[in-house]
Amino acid sequence: MIEKEKILRDLFTHWSGEEVRLITDLPASGSDRQYYRISGSETDAVGAWNPDEKENNAFVGFSRHFGNIGLPVPEIFAFHTNGHAYLQSDLGNETLFSLLSDEGLSNRVKDLYRQVIAWLPQFQVKGINGLDTGLCHPRKAFDRQSMLWDLNYFKYYFVRLSGITFDEQALEDDFEKLISFLSEAPAEYFMYRDFQSRNVMIAGNRPFFIDYQGGRLGPLQYDIASLLFDAKANLPNDFREELLNLYMDEAAKYTRINREQFTRYYYGFVLIRILQAMGAYGFRGFYQKKEHFLQSIPYALDNLNYLLNQHHPGIEFTALEKLLLNFIGSETLRNYARPGLKVRICSFSYKEGIPSDNSGNGGGFVFDCRAMPNPGRLDAYKKLSGLDEPVANYLASQPETGLFIGSIFNIVDQAVENYLARGFQSLMISFGCTGGQHRSVYFAGQLSQHLNKRFRLNTTAEHTQKDKWPV
Repeated sequence: MIEKEKILRDLFTHWSGEEVRLITDLPASGSDRQYYRISGSETDAVGAWNPDEKENNAFVGFSRHFGNIGLPVPEIFAFHTNGHAYLQSDLGNETLFSLLSDEGLSNRVKDLYRQVIAWLPQFQVKGINGLDTGLCHPRKAFDRQSMLWDLNYFKYYFVRLSGITFDEQALEDDFEKLISFLSEAPAEYFMYRDFQSRNVMIAGNRPFFIDYQGGRLGPLQYDIASLLFDAKANLPNDFREELLNLYMDEAAKYTRINREQFTRYYYGFVLIRILQAMGAYGFRGFYQKKEHFLQSIPYALDNLNYLLNQHHPGIEFTALEKLLLNFIGSETLRNYARPGLKVRICSFSYKEGIPSDNSGNGGGFVFDCRAMPNPGRLDAYKKLSGLDEPVANYLASQPETGLFIGSIFNIVDQAVENYLARGFQSLMISFGCTGGQHRSVYFAGQLSQHLNKRFRLNTTAEHTQKDKWPV
């Protein structure tokens, strides 16, 4: 048994008094932390393993503080004496980003964003009161040094690795101008640092917040900029403006807000946040060869284009702006983001057999839909297929359908994320039913739509029995 799993098992047993029945690792994120879902006979928890003790101390300490003042964060159940492992409450698998990917900007998703906006200033203003800022890691405040780190991160991991030439001294001069401008903004609040849709868990149709271990003293504007210009969330600009105004209204309940001054600095923080994120895409994508991070680049470029044309921060940064315009117009950078993974999705009839995989990779997933309610048994649907709206409405109304397709989404999403990260080029997914006409066709189409939304893939379901459907 791997040592970290043994430590987490022992920690769980010591805390819960139960033997571990099941421990499963959760999909990796952009960090080096590893998470495990752990179950006993009656108790569940999420176990975290991270060799960075200072980061763990920050997360655990902040979580306990935020929980004590009523903010929605995971409860910390146990913290190992080695400083590398801890247990927290299990908030499930659904994030604000995954909901946005699945549903688009539905009324439900919009409402959740508004809930998130209402909570944010409470973290920033109420959350800083009594917080042990000695836990802040790696800096106590988002000061000049922090900003310079972020801008150099962008310079070394994105600008240099992109292959576009630039005047380094002129760029450094512009960095100093931007830092001096942003340093004028009030910065006595809790700055969450990575406040984005993947770090908002949705449980019971309400948000819970995670991944604030990089928090520090800082300005209000940075976190709302992080959320609204989260690249792959790709929020419409009119909705961003609505949420920005809502945020200023909410923040004014807890601290004094001068809207004109706030907005003046806000778009400067939008710029530095986008540049920091581009540095992360370069580090993970160009340097570590995790190609799925490169898929965020075109969204970041679109955000930069919107910022420079519609809400220019209002300070002069000629060399930086020239460089950014080169990025915005670079077909090379946009081509980097095209995913190399081809996902083939098929429906089939078990009477004819499972379709063969011509990629040579073994056929991938096969899902048996025969346990689902069968529209083909009803006269109204016999001459229709899973592509027809009445059949789709019938299946969507069945309680079994949501459970079935939700489980499939979770399994396939994990595989697609892993395959993209490892540079795999092919994945096959097949859905079978008795005749290959109704259930398998419907579920193949649902998965195709889901993957196209979430991963910006271009899949089309292939229906192997279509020529045999009744006319």
